[in-house]
Amino acid sequence: MPQKACEGRKRMDAPFGKLHNPGMFRTIEVPLWALLLLVGFAAVTFASHFLFPSVRWFFRRWAERLVARLNARLVRPIEPFKLARRMDTVNRVIHDPDVARAIVDHAREEGVPEQVAFETARRYAREIVPGFSALLYFGVATRLAQWLSRSLYRVRVSGEADAMAGVDPKATVVFVLNHRSNMDYVLVTWLVARRAALAYAVGEWARRWPLGPLIRAMGGYFVRRRDLNPLYRKVLARYVQIATENGVTQAIFPEGRLSRDGALHAPKLGILSYIIADHDHERTHDVVFVPVAVNYERVLEDRALIAAQAGAANPFRLRWWMVIRYLWRHMQLRLTGRFTRFGYAAVAFGRPVSLRRFLWSGHEDPAAALGAVLMARVEEVLPVLPMALVCEALIDGARDIETVARHLSSRAATLQAAGHVVHADIRDAKQAVSVALRMLEVRNVVALDDERISLTAKFGPILQFYARTLPRNPSVAADRHPAALQDAPSKDRPTDNADALGEP
Repeated sequence: MPQKACEGRKRMDAPFGKLHNPGMFRTIEVPLWALLLLVGFAAVTFASHFLFPSVRWFFRRWAERLVARLNARLVRPIEPFKLARRMDTVNRVIHDPDVARAIVDHAREEGVPEQVAFETARRYAREIVPGFSALLYFGVATRLAQWLSRSLYRVRVSGEADAMAGVDPKATVVFVLNHRSNMDYVLVTWLVARRAALAYAVGEWARRWPLGPLIRAMGGYFVRRRDLNPLYRKVLARYVQIATENGVTQAIFPEGRLSRDGALHAPKLGILSYIIADHDHERTHDVVFVPVAVNYERVLEDRALIAAQAGAANPFRLRWWMVIRYLWRHMQLRLTGRFTRFGYAAVAFGRPVSLRRFLWSGHEDPAAALGAVLMARVEEVLPVLPMALVCEALIDGARDIETVARHLSSRAATLQAAGHVVHADIRDAKQAVSVALRMLEVRNVVALDDERISLTAKFGPILQFYARTLPRNPSVAADRHPAALQDAPSKDRPTDNADALGEP
């Protein structure tokens, strides 16, 4: 009996004994899914511990060398704050003492736990804070902006050298622009690329993919127009204030949206008030606002803006299919050789405003006073283009080329004497008028019969839109801004010279 029990125990142990010593080279079978899972885990472990740190180190060193080369040629080097990791900036904003107090107030007012309010603030910060890429900005965006601007318009620049000559190198520069078109972002990004990398305040319309990630990588930060609350305003305010304190060069549009009727409008004071509220002249560097006036002979979105101004049932919204359709038509014109550029795109730099000096002078409402001064200085240097003068003449009743040419010459002289730059390479007024009229004829706004001009049924809104792009107050004395009478020469960029800008 004991012998049989021993033999039974050996038979039971035999299979398990083989498992204890299977051999190093023995073949085993496992399910395919298990093998793939094991290989996947091994690959992730290897990448996270060995590959990723090496790759990150390589690209970090490469990015640092790229930024060093860029800073060597930029007038205003890229600030370390702009190069910080995006999540570091997000954490810096949401842990700011002012934001922390706003989180407590929000939790109390909304009746929610403070942790929920904190997560709401974090969501707002992630929505606002950009993640700047020097390679994308200077390697792709500025080159694309230059190509696009010069392929669509005859670009003219005036007053840049004089406006920037006296600006303190340590001051934070904020460019203040009137908002004519979405091309404003493209045009000014290229024109200022030799001086600095701009951070734009962009409307929430641009948050959609793929535009949103692209704008965020270029340093743009998104600003809501709706669903605002005190917590969101505080998060936005602190980001703007921290960026300004750290010297980030910015560009803002005080009007808040595209001009729907062509005219300049009163400023919205949100971002200006944020900058003023945090400014301490004894603790921080000065902030210098540089007015920049932009004008076009053809605004790409003019019909949509006019429809929105007229109260159309379906207000203008940019759809992806609209962009695709426009690009397809544009490519057709390019390939068939029928495309002609949309006339002039003119940019003029005005007299800077030092925030430190402005606040020293004393104002009951500093933000409102500063906004009014900046918009007045934008209008002071607003470029004058032939298309606007022709539209003004047609509205006044001119119906032949000779009468329109006389109006153009007279008004151009008046506006030039007031300090505005009138851009027209063609010295013959009749030729300048003919070019502008042909642009209107292509759009079915006017019909030409030799020297006679007749207006079509839809002439009114288009003519009024461009006539309003003229300065409203041409009585500014020329000696207030003498550089506006002619484009100031600049060693780093020629101005009102077609050949220097690469124009044919």
